[in-house]
Amino acid sequence: MRNLDAVIKAYDVRGIYPDQLDEDLAHEVGAAFVRVLGIAPADGGPGAVVIAHDMRPSGPSLVASFAEGVREQGCDVILIGLASTDGLYFASGHLGLPGAMFTASHNPAQYNGIKLCRPGAAPVGQDSGLRAIREMVEPGDVPVGDGPVGEIREQDMTAEYAAYLRGLVDLSGSRPLRIVVDAGNGMGGFTVPAVLGTDAGLPALPLDIDPMYFELDGSFPNHEANPIEPENLRDLQARVRETGADIGLAFDGDADRCFVVDERGEIVSPSTLTALIAARELAKAPGSVVIHNLITSRAVPEVILENGGTPVRTRVGHSFIKATMAETDAVFGGEHSGHFYFRDFWRADSGMLAALHVLAALGEAAPGATLSSLLASYDRYSASGEINTEVADQAGVTAAIRSAYAGRAGFDIDELDGLTVSCAEYWFNVRPSNTEPLLRLNVEAGDVETMAEVRDDVLAMMRGGGADG
Repeated sequence: MRNLDAVIKAYDVRGIYPDQLDEDLAHEVGAAFVRVLGIAPADGGPGAVVIAHDMRPSGPSLVASFAEGVREQGCDVILIGLASTDGLYFASGHLGLPGAMFTASHNPAQYNGIKLCRPGAAPVGQDSGLRAIREMVEPGDVPVGDGPVGEIREQDMTAEYAAYLRGLVDLSGSRPLRIVVDAGNGMGGFTVPAVLGTDAGLPALPLDIDPMYFELDGSFPNHEANPIEPENLRDLQARVRETGADIGLAFDGDADRCFVVDERGEIVSPSTLTALIAARELAKAPGSVVIHNLITSRAVPEVILENGGTPVRTRVGHSFIKATMAETDAVFGGEHSGHFYFRDFWRADSGMLAALHVLAALGEAAPGATLSSLLASYDRYSASGEINTEVADQAGVTAAIRSAYAGRAGFDIDELDGLTVSCAEYWFNVRPSNTEPLLRLNVEAGDVETMAEVRDDVLAMMRGGGADG
């Protein structure tokens, strides 16, 4: 028996290649994926799986092994080759097939992984198939299918993906914009020329793109492709300031997340982008529901209400966002981590689609209008950002923080995801990591001084139970 808990995680399969994730495990996961989800024709399934990979060197061999596992179960395989994760979601939605994306997203070079989805880009997580896949794989002897093996074919869907996104957000009437894009040697270097440029055969847009680190290189020679960490945005910030660009965009390794830098080189909060995109989507679909997770800014539900929508708050994590979007028929969902979900993109997340919305909003503004001025009305509070602290007794420390605030007049406490304490002047959330002995703290207040005071008070309690992470 193998212990796969370190590799088969809450939302995906991910580990160090080849020590934790190798071709044998990929083969078994492919076979188990077919059996658990009932994909084979004999089980009444669609009979095919679409597979893509990012620029990591181990991707092609892992894909080949996974594909063999799928074929041995009697299913066909459609290989779409290099793609961003939202490119794989497009293929799954457009073709109506389950999919597998080989990527470790923002993780360092030694990692790889597999993101799985059902037809229509519906997520596969622990409670929707991953746990059963792990249980089938753990003994190491997934049964082989009884019928003939499936066929395999290649199908490049880049042009269709680019055209679909262009059809959702029209930039043809934009004023000219100067854009710096930091792809971090990840898949943004593949998708940006296709969607914002002419590589996919689409008409040229009024965009002057300054590319940074567009060479696909899974060793990440310039910086990690993880834009949620501020140090990975410094090159982009400097280039925007040096060139006088209108906006800077940064994508993570598999390009399903997008971060934005304004014309001053200042990092734009993903909550601010969530509010902007929510207003745009509500203009197209008045009265709709918009999802936001519980660590987004208070400005997000305020903007949703101001634009006639209904805000719905969820736990952190794409499976919760997507499930709630399906239940409520929400038009849009945003997370403070830089994931943005769209009803007209099969409720899946797309960094490129989020970027298109921001570019369209800026391109539609009056000549001379800056991104910072455009976003000012959405940026209303002072936030700490997420602070991780190593804590051995996560439950005990969280309980102590709860006890410190329980019973205080004017305070609300909820435990939707970790512990959230809120009052008129501020709120904070403390929640445990699923995979590490960490507590994550987010604080927001009406001014910097209050935010800093609350942040330091809560951190003092957290650090009483562990060392600074």
